[in-house]
Amino acid sequence: MEDLKKVLLEATKEAGKIIQHYFQGSFLVGNKEGINNLVTEVDTMAETKIIEVIKSYYPEHSIISEEIGELKKDSPYKWIIDPIDGTVNFAHGIPICCVSIGLSYNDEMQMGAVYNPMMNELFFAEKGKGATLNDIPITVSKKSNFEKACLVTGFPYKWPEAKEHPVKVFERFILQGLPVRRLGSAAIDLCWVACGRFDGFWEYNLSAWDIAAGYLIVTEAGGRVTNFDGDPYSVYDKQTLATNGLIHDEMLRIIKVPGTTVATLSEEV
Repeated sequence: MEDLKKVLLEATKEAGKIIQHYFQGSFLVGNKEGINNLVTEVDTMAETKIIEVIKSYYPEHSIISEEIGELKKDSPYKWIIDPIDGTVNFAHGIPICCVSIGLSYNDEMQMGAVYNPMMNELFFAEKGKGATLNDIPITVSKKSNFEKACLVTGFPYKWPEAKEHPVKVFERFILQGLPVRRLGSAAIDLCWVACGRFDGFWEYNLSAWDIAAGYLIVTEAGGRVTNFDGDPYSVYDKQTLATNGLIHDEMLRIIKVPGTTVATLSEEV
């Protein structure tokens, strides 16, 4: 696994150099499906570099990446890549964006790295070996009082087909007086749950490349990740709830039950 880790970190850092070089510079910006669903030429350059590095060591491995889609191979290994998670932030000179690369074996996450070169923060996790930030071990927060939780969320470019509009769920949280942030990068959101800056994160309609690395980083930092039914998580799910584990059930109930409040939660047996 050390060789795989070496390649993962090399690809992550090389893409990070490209992102940092062009940050707040000049580059072409286009738009994908959905309003303000941006893509830049830097996304493409970073993705090309990542794939170049991986293929130079493991040409037989499968790859799924945001911009090029899936490159299938007859291999149990799959690299799941977002060359820039938080492209809108990047395009506007906001330094909350990152490279996110996960590696799965038989669809089970084995390693993940998330790198924000502008903040010099490299998160990494390996299955069964914990999670780190710049090589220092990290853990989720120990906060169990839900009324004191600090949360983060995001909104999709295309709203999912659901019984409720995601904004209604967001409203239920903020009506409790809880601080809820919206950073614009799901990978960073997950990593900041993993290191205890946030206590919980939820979002609809994410793709595997948004969350593959961050999911493993949260779980290896001692957190819990499920879908909105509380079921075991897959990076291909379209509902993501990641917490420190201590406030997970409270968040599930507010997400699922219209009108639920902190007061009524505390009254339940």
